[in-house]
Amino acid sequence: QVQLVESGGGLVQAGGSLRLSCAASGRTFSSYAMGWFRQAPGKEREFVATISRGGGVTYYADSVKGRFTISRDNAKNTVDLQMNSLKPEDTADYYCAARSYVGQSNSAKGYDYWGQGTSVTVSS
Repeated sequence: QVQLVESGGGLVQAGGSLRLSCAASGRTFSSYAMGWFRQAPGKEREFVATISRGGGVTYYADSVKGRFTISRDNAKNTVDLQMNSLKPEDTADYYCAARSYVGQSNSAKGYDYWGQGTSVTVSS
């Protein structure tokens, strides 16, 4: 089992940047592919980005491609999401998730463990 705690959310103006971080504890962090999802008020949780166990393979939602970067540090048990050129439509609660199965997934159902989320608000 792994415990996940997100941090780094906040209020930022459109065009600004934020860096979210997710700290993991428990079983070996490098055993998990990791993902970031987000959920805006009244909407379903949606995929943002995922990174492979070793960090060499990443995938992004089209809506964030070129603006967001996911990275991980297996020595520190962390996975980060660098968010640049933020837009008001990026406003949401952001969740870190861990996947114990082989491969990566852009579906929330493909992840076993979730953090409590961190809130991001982008003002226009």
